[in-house]
Amino acid sequence: MSEKSALLAALNEEIVACRKCPRLVGYREKVAQEKRRAFREWTYWGKPVPGFGDPNAKLLILGLAPAAHGGNRTGRVFTGDRSGDFLFAALYKAGFANQPTSVQRDDGLQLKDAYVAATARCVPPANKPLPSEIINCRPYLVRELEILQPKAVLALGKIAWDAYLEILKQRSLITSRAAFHFAHGAETDLPGDSGRLFGVYHPSQQNTQTGRVTPAMYQQVLRRIRQFLSK
Repeated sequence: MSEKSALLAALNEEIVACRKCPRLVGYREKVAQEKRRAFREWTYWGKPVPGFGDPNAKLLILGLAPAAHGGNRTGRVFTGDRSGDFLFAALYKAGFANQPTSVQRDDGLQLKDAYVAATARCVPPANKPLPSEIINCRPYLVRELEILQPKAVLALGKIAWDAYLEILKQRSLITSRAAFHFAHGAETDLPGDSGRLFGVYHPSQQNTQTGRVTPAMYQQVLRRIRQFLSK
């Protein structure tokens, strides 16, 4: 096992054991007990969901939080829900994944030069983590960034965009998040070794089913990321 793999494995063990946020602990475990009828035969994960991917990744993909019956059920980020279906199909087409589907932890999915993590590691009620819960989770993301040292970060939605920028602000690398406007296709170079930040709308059903986000829109951004990483 490489040094990065070992460090990420140790970090992920810490994440899975986390109980910092009582509201989220109660909710994730309640969902895991009650289940959804379609998944009543499943033993739900019901714990914080760690990051997943290539330890040598140059691209960090940052989402919002696990889905109640997706990551909170399967134990792997963006796995077992419609958002994950959209995301991994896009990553596969762009050459960052070995298969287009992400169904369960042992389904053979491997990421190539990409690592996926979430701003909040526990499923939040109504998909809305509180600011205090995001702050509680921030040290995990900070450590992932220290281990991975990615060349590019892809933020899936404004909350993830702001979460990354807030880390840079805490490090005094930027003075304000306001100077960095989020939009689908946004792209900005950042100070120091912080790399380049890319933004896309989150691949939620609300966005993908209404046409606000299309596979072509994701491919356009992922192609730009590929070109940047190849420099």
